[in-house]
Amino acid sequence: MTTTGDGVREPDVLAPHEEPKGWGIAGVTVVSLAAAFVVIWGISQHANMVMPAFLALNLVIAAQPLQRLLERAGLPRWGGMIIVLLVLYLLLAALVGMLVWALWIAAEEIPQYQDKFVELYGQMIEFLGRFGVSEDQVSSSLAGVDPGTIIGTVQNVAGQLSSAGGQLTVLVIALTFLVFDIPGITRRRAAIARQRPRLADALSSFTHGIKSYWIVSTIFGLIVAVVDVVALMIIGVPLAMVWGVLAFVTNYIPNIGFVLGLVPPALFALLTGGPVDAIWVVVIYSVVNLVIQSFIQPKFTGDAVGLTPTVTFLSLVFWASVAGALGAILAVPLTLAVKAFLVDADPRMTWFSMFMTTPDADAKRDRRRAGKLPAPG
Repeated sequence: MTTTGDGVREPDVLAPHEEPKGWGIAGVTVVSLAAAFVVIWGISQHANMVMPAFLALNLVIAAQPLQRLLERAGLPRWGGMIIVLLVLYLLLAALVGMLVWALWIAAEEIPQYQDKFVELYGQMIEFLGRFGVSEDQVSSSLAGVDPGTIIGTVQNVAGQLSSAGGQLTVLVIALTFLVFDIPGITRRRAAIARQRPRLADALSSFTHGIKSYWIVSTIFGLIVAVVDVVALMIIGVPLAMVWGVLAFVTNYIPNIGFVLGLVPPALFALLTGGPVDAIWVVVIYSVVNLVIQSFIQPKFTGDAVGLTPTVTFLSLVFWASVAGALGAILAVPLTLAVKAFLVDADPRMTWFSMFMTTPDADAKRDRRRAGKLPAPG
């Protein structure tokens, strides 16, 4: 502000050469959003290649403890890499074999229950019609829910494996190259640590979180699946092993995976045993989920992942819409990757990390980071 001779204050006016240089916050925001949109669009268009490659990276990172264990045992590095690759191949073969078996059994067995499903469908329409709504109105509202269509869809799932086969091929090829590139990755990480220590620390937190997430999720997924299968067998629900495989796979999907794994066995319990059996299935699944997945499992992954429940749910919705089913399974690792490169690597974004992670996770990460620093003196 300037003051004239008669005491009137006037606003300062910058000359053209004195105007602030650089982009304003509006320009930076627009360009950033446009770049993010282009990247997300590219991922969605090529998700069949990007997602399997990212999954391969996750598996290689999760297998690093085995690699180091073999090297400490005196095995040559190339020998350890071959064993790690074979172990990953065996795990993939076992998982794919279980899924194909479950789909095959479901495609053969589910049609046997079509009549019961149609009967249950009719009873539901009749029951809803008692609440002041005519049966015709209920039928027209549920006209798109055709029991025959649902059964046919389930039967056709086993035959729609061409896309999954292509993704599996990309996954196997990416696994092979990444495993044999581990020595190069180690050298590159050392170079990054010398030139960009903040980025190196962010990558270290990312790899630690990935290892913890996949190892713990797999172990607890197996525990949940075994408990569910035993409970379903005791109750007498058909296809108990199939629903166990479903429970194991959906354990990797945060927040809603439990519901996805619960609905089919509860429905079949209702078809074959009545409401009491269905209620028992819901109760047992809920208790198992509450105790294992809500109380015990987070104790093992919380310090490594540490995403808030809100961020985890939003990540699931976002990545599922971008990359489909595989995006839902990889929602947490994808969010951890974005956090590592765009938040943790930039000290100016520290404030944003507070909204993404729990305070306890940040404190444990800081203690782990301090423990890696050399002692003074």
